[in-house]
Amino acid sequence: MIILQPQVLIPEDQLDEKIVKRLERYGRVCYKSEGAMKPEGNPEFLSGKLRLGHESIIEHEKITLMFVCDRGITHEIVRHRIAAYSQESTRYCNYGKDKFGREISVIEPYFFKDDPQAYDLWAKACQESEDAYMALLDAGRSAQEARSILPTCLKTEIVVTYNMREWRHFFRLRCDAASHPQMRQVAIPLLMLFKERFPALYSDIPYDKSFPREHYASIVLTNDLFEII
Repeated sequence: MIILQPQVLIPEDQLDEKIVKRLERYGRVCYKSEGAMKPEGNPEFLSGKLRLGHESIIEHEKITLMFVCDRGITHEIVRHRIAAYSQESTRYCNYGKDKFGREISVIEPYFFKDDPQAYDLWAKACQESEDAYMALLDAGRSAQEARSILPTCLKTEIVVTYNMREWRHFFRLRCDAASHPQMRQVAIPLLMLFKERFPALYSDIPYDKSFPREHYASIVLTNDLFEII
């Protein structure tokens, strides 16, 4: 059994600052104010429209990235409707094969780290699940049948595409203190990145500042997402 930490993988080209300039250009069509555009752009144009609730103009651009996280968290991610998803499938991925090292990978729940008894119970349950899963495969059951005993904390990879408006919706819901802690673990550091790269679009999004930074998921910037997968 492999124990992993959550990550968010994002290609650098998805963070192109030209996105904001293009959105400004598209939005100015509504007011026929294209002539007021400056070569460097005017981020205040977009942030002003967002303050007024005019968010449809930022739907023209999108960002694609990949979450490596607890499978239970992806059950919440896929509830966002305006999206495209491609997820690691437990129907077709047979973890008893050599390519997976004949073991499952799980995401470590950070909230058990300070409670040895709880952590041991979690680790034991995961190990028992792996043992039973492999036994079912060895007995001739298919991967899609054996997966019924895999834990919710099973590591999964999910490629997510949202337009810029849906990312705002995602962050408003998933960075809030009422959100699941492991959701905040991946969503808040991602929001921090979006705030840095696209302040005109995300600087106003609140988040749970009480969430411990030491448990933030790592954000991995790459030239090509498929170099990581």
